[in-house]
Amino acid sequence: MKYFVLLLLTTLLSVGIAIAQTPTSNSLKLPPYKKVKLSNGMTVLLMEQHEVPFVSFNMRIRAGSTSDPLGKEGLAAMTADLMRKGTKTRTATEIANQLEGAGIGLSFNAGQDYTSAQSELLKKDLDLMLDVFFDVLTNSSFPQAEVEKLQKLSISSIKEAKDDAQSAIRRYYNAYLFGEHPYSRPVSGDERSLASITRDDIVKFYNSYYGPSNIILSVVGDFSSTEMEKTLTSRFGQWEKKTTAPTKLVEPVTFKGKKLLLIDKPDTTQTFFMIGNVGISQNNPDRVGVEVVNTLFGVRFTSLLNSELRIKTGLTYGARSSFTENQVPGPFAISTYTQNATTEKAIDLALEILNRLHEKGITEEQLKSTKAYIKGQFAPDTLESSFQLAAVLTNIEFSGLDEREINEFFTKIDAFTLTDAQRIIKQYFPKENLVFVLIGKSEEVAKVVKKYASQLDNKQISQDGFK
Repeated sequence: MKYFVLLLLTTLLSVGIAIAQTPTSNSLKLPPYKKVKLSNGMTVLLMEQHEVPFVSFNMRIRAGSTSDPLGKEGLAAMTADLMRKGTKTRTATEIANQLEGAGIGLSFNAGQDYTSAQSELLKKDLDLMLDVFFDVLTNSSFPQAEVEKLQKLSISSIKEAKDDAQSAIRRYYNAYLFGEHPYSRPVSGDERSLASITRDDIVKFYNSYYGPSNIILSVVGDFSSTEMEKTLTSRFGQWEKKTTAPTKLVEPVTFKGKKLLLIDKPDTTQTFFMIGNVGISQNNPDRVGVEVVNTLFGVRFTSLLNSELRIKTGLTYGARSSFTENQVPGPFAISTYTQNATTEKAIDLALEILNRLHEKGITEEQLKSTKAYIKGQFAPDTLESSFQLAAVLTNIEFSGLDEREINEFFTKIDAFTLTDAQRIIKQYFPKENLVFVLIGKSEEVAKVVKKYASQLDNKQISQDGFK
């Protein structure tokens, strides 16, 4: 599962739940928090958690790979990776020594819709962390030597990923599914785009998007909200206001019909495949219902997909389905892998299970079990980490949602019916319109996969890029 009650709650489940459940109320409750808007436009969210002397920061910058210029894919990722590689006052070594000497973690990572930053530290090291963090965030210098080093490393990483079909297939799938939409662009770029990125490109991206009005900062931990607000206002309020605007995205078009891309990897003994279409956004009103049905279909170990493809037939070590919820609809995909000789059998079975979902729906017993499974991921009276809660707050604010997303989650699950499930299946689980992407040994599987789509495309994994 991955982000919010699909996008949000799925993240929580993947790392360990971050919201307390009380056994008497049978509900989730997000602890109270305070929202502050600084004069320079920066949004700050504060939540006190005094159980342990830790403070966690989670920042979201409204710029990710969808803000990369065409031909410069990977620019957001390179910018994020270089944030700790030197400022106007500190070298990369000095930054590392100061942070690591105090046991402070600080990382920047680019995604599709945004770039995130995280830090976790002991309360006593707050001043040091803020000093370094503010310097890194506002004074990054992007040394040429570090740019060249990262560029070579990033290109090498792309080539290594293509040696591992499981690591590469989603990038091919997104590229094939989304076509010219920005979601088709690989976050980490490709061999060609990375080679074209210059230090000037990085500085321009940084200046265009790294500004206070484009940032959400959540802080959770052992502090007084009043005092923390003063501290952050004094520190981050120094950051000069500048015009920065998040990238606006149009919704991707759902593919009509069937098409298939076969990426030839001559040395592989297994075929990796993904089947699906465009899914839902993080604000889709049916997101809880989609979560319930998808958990039964392809998330839990005893899901319909995994039960048939792994437990009963042994065709794979694991099969799953996923919805990636972004600002606009991301991908839905069924994914698994199997031996070359059983490629046709595995794909046929995956499609049969999908058809069965449409034709037979789900039973009351399955629905009851799935609801209990989802709610069972939330341990009662759990002491939650400030790190997880900071991520939750940032997700809520970034998605334009509020605490009801957490507080009403169980109520929405309980209210979900078999009639709702049938509508969700018909509306969000594609049956006739499907995109297939396979990485396998063409010599052994090309003939058997022709039957799945009228449009057939081929690519060598040794070719540059993912399109």
